Amino acid sequence: MRTTRTVPARPVLITALAVTTAGSLLLTPHTAAAEPKPPVTREGPAVDEYAARAPESAAERALTDRAAPTADTEHGYPREQVLAPDPENPADKSVKLGLTPYHAIAPKLNAIQQLGDRVSVEVAGRSAGGHRLYLVTVTAPESARQARAQERMRELIENAPGRAAKDPSIRAGYKAPVFFNNNIHGNEWEGTDASLKLIEQLATANDAKTKDLLGHSRLYFNITANPDGRIAGTRANANGFDMNRDFVTASQPEVRAMRQIEIDKQPAVMLDLHGYVNGTLIEPTTPPHGENYEYDLFLKNTYANALGMESAVNGLGYTPAKDGVQPAQIPFRDQEEGWDDWPPIFTPQYAAFHGTVAAHTVEIPLAVNNAAYDNLPESELRRRSAINVDVAGAAIRATLDFVRRHRASLVADQIEVFRRGAAGAAQVPVSEETVPGVPGIGPEDVYTTNFPRAYVIPGGSTAAARLVDHLLANDIRVTRAAHAFRLAGRSYAKGSYVVDMHQPKRGLANVLLADGTDISDKVSVMYDISGWSLGRLWGAEVEPVTSGGLTGVALRAVDEAAPVGYVAPRGDLRLRLDDPQEVAALNSLLQQGVSVRRSTDGSAIVPASARAKAAAAARTYDVVFDATKVTGTTELRRLRVAAAVTPGELFALREMNFEVTPVSTAVLNSGFDWSAADVLFVSAGLDRGALDAAARTALDAFLASGHGLVGRGVTGADLGTATGLVAAKPVEGNGDANGVVRVVNSGPVTAGAPDHGFVYAPVWFTDLGPDVRVEQRYATGNPLVSGHWRALEDGFGGPAQAAGQASVVSSSGAVLFGTEPLFRDHPKGEFAQVARALFTVANARGGTGEESG
Repeated sequence: MRTTRTVPARPVLITALAVTTAGSLLLTPHTAAAEPKPPVTREGPAVDEYAARAPESAAERALTDRAAPTADTEHGYPREQVLAPDPENPADKSVKLGLTPYHAIAPKLNAIQQLGDRVSVEVAGRSAGGHRLYLVTVTAPESARQARAQERMRELIENAPGRAAKDPSIRAGYKAPVFFNNNIHGNEWEGTDASLKLIEQLATANDAKTKDLLGHSRLYFNITANPDGRIAGTRANANGFDMNRDFVTASQPEVRAMRQIEIDKQPAVMLDLHGYVNGTLIEPTTPPHGENYEYDLFLKNTYANALGMESAVNGLGYTPAKDGVQPAQIPFRDQEEGWDDWPPIFTPQYAAFHGTVAAHTVEIPLAVNNAAYDNLPESELRRRSAINVDVAGAAIRATLDFVRRHRASLVADQIEVFRRGAAGAAQVPVSEETVPGVPGIGPEDVYTTNFPRAYVIPGGSTAAARLVDHLLANDIRVTRAAHAFRLAGRSYAKGSYVVDMHQPKRGLANVLLADGTDISDKVSVMYDISGWSLGRLWGAEVEPVTSGGLTGVALRAVDEAAPVGYVAPRGDLRLRLDDPQEVAALNSLLQQGVSVRRSTDGSAIVPASARAKAAAAARTYDVVFDATKVTGTTELRRLRVAAAVTPGELFALREMNFEVTPVSTAVLNSGFDWSAADVLFVSAGLDRGALDAAARTALDAFLASGHGLVGRGVTGADLGTATGLVAAKPVEGNGDANGVVRVVNSGPVTAGAPDHGFVYAPVWFTDLGPDVRVEQRYATGNPLVSGHWRALEDGFGGPAQAAGQASVVSSSGAVLFGTEPLFRDHPKGEFAQVARALFTVANARGGTGEESG
């Protein structure tokens, strides 16, 4: 679920909601009713159980698996296959709720396929834990020729929307794609069961409405987007990731599979089924609204479908008094703020950039997870789950009826989204005139942007290649210059990449590459992150071109970035350590026993004798080994990192090929063998004050013996100061603040880092001791570029107080970060700061010699 603060309703419904809520409080006997809505869910300071513990195998699978295209132009429908069964698992958390355990899904789908010729099943990928991701298609049978015709129409809609808008065959015969995404949070189970129940009904139903629906639509069901979490009863997958925060980064295989479904199937409508908010919460959302959407088209359809779902859910007859079920709510209409659609990290918001014109998170009502799962009687849990399945089913059925009745206009609006992008047309601000039928639209709902004419990404770097490949994976069109050229008064080299913003998915291109906007003055609180710019945080140079055109520039479309990996043919080799892939290459060499030394500029010096191994690393990680005459100073050695960190940080460390052992307060109290570690990284889940005497003594001895500490946030800083490793006072900013900030780098740890960073509950350091070095400061003025960062009610904790203050500091045995350089595995350009910090503190008391050359 996405939990939200209770905020006043929009004026039109304050009285009605107040009466309903007051009455339910008095009449409802069930504990499920009238539960107060909790505060915004944040990833605040973690207690012990929140220290990441994901197995290394899950990270390896996520880093190597890539989603295969789900488009198939060779076969018609149905596309049946027999799924091999999974071993029965009585520990599956679904069982207690009377729901379908993961191991029962494959047999169920096999049986449904045998009921007729409407249901097809394919495996869209595998989870981080190795479980199959099932994509079910329900539609009227199609020959291979008919399926190819559908694919040609789908491609025409995206690639030639002007022609598609006039094509009578699309108006008459294109099957509207509809996507139902279930169980992305593993302990929000019931969407899966509602979908299975409906698929079985659709397989054999012979009424006229069903035949009309399936004859004019394709229905796609992602049965469980998170089988790891479904089995374990956890929100996250096997890597500990909340995947409904990962769509900008797509670090997890399940998210890449969903992304590919969005690209290949191009749904006009989608639901993302969640829990638990009582009454059932049905989007559209409160402000702020994403500024890169074609929001007039999105709001028109999303609100209309929400009304139908609301009616269907309330029409089930569940009441607060009898069942503990509150009436459904629509945030756009019923709340002022706190449940926004600003970032494209959520499934429905990401879908909008692929042409989905009605997209919803639906939060079913009755909690059965977490404390409820552990403490309520099984009979009550099953009662609640059964109601939740009914509610989810009502939302799905209402959506299907909406699609059946409005297919032509939904497809036309999807075409218009792509047409505006391809033509470079202006967005249409929302108003009661431009979006008739949606009440209460005000200036607080108007968010638009000025799209640049293009973005230029100079080539030749590992970071640029990674960014280009990521854009292409998101179905963004990228070209490459065949010759040197000039745009808007600046010269660019041959081989530079150009993202022409006259393209169907310009909104997605811009939402990824643009700086973003400071929205601190727009609302008092945001649901989740408010800034994320890949253009600023991924290490590549990205230049917006705001004027002129591309006429005369020789550009060729690319389907992958040109490789940049290179090894100089003679002499010793220098590997810069400014990028996570460079760090991964270094760690690979160290793990192979290559003798590597560190230069004074932070680069790694690899001997000529290891050229063959360097060449293999260059190919694997797409990095450059230049020739050098520098011999280096400190010997670099393979690092074994003990880490009490968040899941995103643990994953990022493994992405850089560090050997990591997760630790926590509990692990240390159980008797951790410190001989298995060289350095400690702490940001969450390790409280020195909660260690028993033996564990505290062992930790202190490890740090006192010259093993270094890298700390992030207040948790890491507290350990650094408590052990006397660094003399600095951590100052906490507003805990709700987050976004992209300007920074000034000034030390060896941050050498080569971008001049922007990311913060989430920002921290800075004051009262620095004489031996403390400032590695980085927040920029003066207002350091916030994009995001949401306000001062607290007492006037403190805002960007004005952080301006010019130290954001990263170091001593001989510790480095402390007040920024979030590994946040959710996202800000790739910042990762190397942590790697440099780990090597610096681990080698602070070792290494000899003078650099020469």
